[in-house]
Amino acid sequence: MRYKGFKNVVIMGISIITILMLAACQQESDRIPAVVEKVVDGDTLKVNVNGKSETVRLLLVDTPESVHPSKPVQPYAVEASNFVKEQLPEGKKIELELDAGERDKYRRLLAYVWIDKKMLNEWLLEKGYARVAYVFEPNTKYVDRFREVQKKAQEQELNIWSLENYATDKGFEEIQTNQGGAVKLGCDNPSIKGNINSKGEKIYHTPQSPQYKVTKPEMMFCTEEEAKAAGFRPPNK
Repeated sequence: MRYKGFKNVVIMGISIITILMLAACQQESDRIPAVVEKVVDGDTLKVNVNGKSETVRLLLVDTPESVHPSKPVQPYAVEASNFVKEQLPEGKKIELELDAGERDKYRRLLAYVWIDKKMLNEWLLEKGYARVAYVFEPNTKYVDRFREVQKKAQEQELNIWSLENYATDKGFEEIQTNQGGAVKLGCDNPSIKGNINSKGEKIYHTPQSPQYKVTKPEMMFCTEEEAKAAGFRPPNK
C-alpha cells in the first residue's frame, strides 16, 4: 500500500511538471519572431516582422528621454539607450510577446521583447534604467511582477533611482547630475542642436555655428557640457 501511495505521488508530480512545461511551451509559441533593425532609444526600437518594418514600444516601462526633438537629454537616457543597443545589435533575432491591445495611437506595436530567455522590459527595470509606466487596461499582464522588480531597484538606488525625486509616477523631473549631485536644468528652452550625420558622427551646433540654421536636430541640449556628456562633439572648424 505504501508503494502504491508513493507511486501515485510520483505520477501526480510528473503530471504537474508536464502541465507546467506544456503551458510554458504554449506561451512561447505565441511569441512573434522578429529581427532588430535599429534601436531608437531605451524603450523604442525598429524591427522587421515577416518582411515588414515595424516600430515597437516596450510595454509597461518608460526610460528617460534621449531623442526628443525639443527637450534636453535626461539623466540616464544615454545609458539606458546604450544598454539596449548592446543587447540588440542590428540583425539580432528576438521575439515579441503582445498583450491584449496590439498597437498604440501612433500605430506602434506594443510588446514585451524577449532576447533568448530574458525579457528586455523587465531587464531595464532590474538595472534601474526604467520605471513602471503607461499602465492601461487591458495591457497589464506583467504589471505586478514589474512593480516588484522596480521596488528592488529603488531599494538599491540603481541609476534613475539614485537621484532624489527624479523618477516619479508622473515621469522624469528636469534635473541633471554634476559633481555636486542633482541640480535643476539651467534653461527652459534648450538651443544647442545635436545631429547625427550620415557617417554616424554625433555633432552639436550652437547658435553661433555656421550650419546651425540648416541643422535638423535629433536632440536638443541646454549646454555644451550636456552635449559632450551625451557623446556629441563640436563641428570641425
